[in-house]
Amino acid sequence: MYEYFQRLLDKYNVTAYKVAKETGVTTSTLTNWKKGKYTPKPEKLQKIADYFGVPLSYLLSGKMDEETRTPNTELTERDRREIGRDLDKIMNEIKNKTDGPLYYNGEAIDEHSLDLLEKALELGLTELKKENKVKYGRKKKRTEA
Repeated sequence: MYEYFQRLLDKYNVTAYKVAKETGVTTSTLTNWKKGKYTPKPEKLQKIADYFGVPLSYLLSGKMDEETRTPNTELTERDRREIGRDLDKIMNEIKNKTDGPLYYNGEAIDEHSLDLLEKALELGLTELKKENKVKYGRKKKRTEA
């Protein structure tokens, strides 16, 4: 069974550690599974299957017996926190005039327009997060500068 998991790791170019971190399945569970000492419980296998957007049957048999799933685009609580953090950072830079005041048509942006901009940015960040989940089939790793 681990071989089917390994195929998914190779296909999506992710590590078992990353899968463990994202799904909440411990690395020791995955290591013992790899060594043949342990087979994860069905709930844990389902979390792994959901992460990769495959049916549970694939991890059990390597076959796509169930209808192939599309990657999960539902936002997790962690996704929402990341979006909120990014939005707060952007809005703080605008409000604190980090790069100078924000202008539109030659005039400084008013408070109402700033609120509208914040809502538009939040929508954009949310849709981009969902799009990346579909595009990459998993959560795209953020890189920090």
